[in-house]
Amino acid sequence: MRGRLWLRGGAAVVARHPAAFLRAVLKGFRANQGLLLAGAVAYYALLSLIPLLILVLIALSHVIDEARLLATLREYLEFVVPGQSGALVEELRAFLAHRDALGGLLLATMLFFSALAFTVLENAMSVIFFHRVAVRRRHFLVSATMPYLFILFLAVGLLVVTVVAGRLQVLAGRHISVFGEFLTLDALSATLLYLMGVLGEILMLTAIYLVMPVGRLSLRHALIGGVAAGLLWELTRHVLVWYYATLSQIQTVYGSLTTAIATLLSVEIAAVVLLLGAQVISEYERIGHEPIDAKPGAMQLDQGRRHPRPPRRVKPRAVQAH
Repeated sequence: MRGRLWLRGGAAVVARHPAAFLRAVLKGFRANQGLLLAGAVAYYALLSLIPLLILVLIALSHVIDEARLLATLREYLEFVVPGQSGALVEELRAFLAHRDALGGLLLATMLFFSALAFTVLENAMSVIFFHRVAVRRRHFLVSATMPYLFILFLAVGLLVVTVVAGRLQVLAGRHISVFGEFLTLDALSATLLYLMGVLGEILMLTAIYLVMPVGRLSLRHALIGGVAAGLLWELTRHVLVWYYATLSQIQTVYGSLTTAIATLLSVEIAAVVLLLGAQVISEYERIGHEPIDAKPGAMQLDQGRRHPRPPRRVKPRAVQAH
């Protein structure tokens, strides 16, 4: 194929040449300084996590019992910060016990910090989807309001998950008769709760990929990135749980900072996975337009925007008369 593989068949081409596509994703991620972007996203996500959860819990505690909310949150925070959800929930419980001290200035400050992670994530997405930013830019008001719409979306999602989890817990206490033997539904309930968490994780990632990049992204492409990032994070999350439980000496090294360091490490890895999913979509969008070995980093900055490098012009040689 003359050293180049031209992508034309979408998913069929990726299925035929998965290694080449994976190399293109990793090259693009490196060219876009993916680890640096993930570090920025992780820092602001950690800064935004507690204020965001406090706001969501204060709002939902008027609808659902606070203890049920905290129990559900502890269960599903394991999908984000494995091994550290208990410590985070205890911090939230302590704050909610003094919610009467929440004033207008503190509320405004928490609103501001809770939106920072989404703003930084949008900027990171604009670097990965540079071909979209070069064509059009998002209006300032849209970028300003989008984080708060995501916060509302998260609150509604937590509400739905809490209600469904309560129903499944009721189901777990029941028995069924199979060939004269009574069996509990504990295992079925636990499996359904886990699958619901994974499904919610993939849907959340798909929503981020659908909305964060500039321009209109197809649902199919967003779902491809959501499934890829979701499955990769599930594998990584189980490795982290095993590492913290067996090999980690983080408590010995960091002492009282253990929770903060472990949470930051988990969020950093989650940010890398999130941006890798975005890079998968970005490379998939290039199918049929560029060869798979085209350098995604062959771009230059021009007044703060990324543009493709124009083709080099060759001056014609002067024809000498003989």
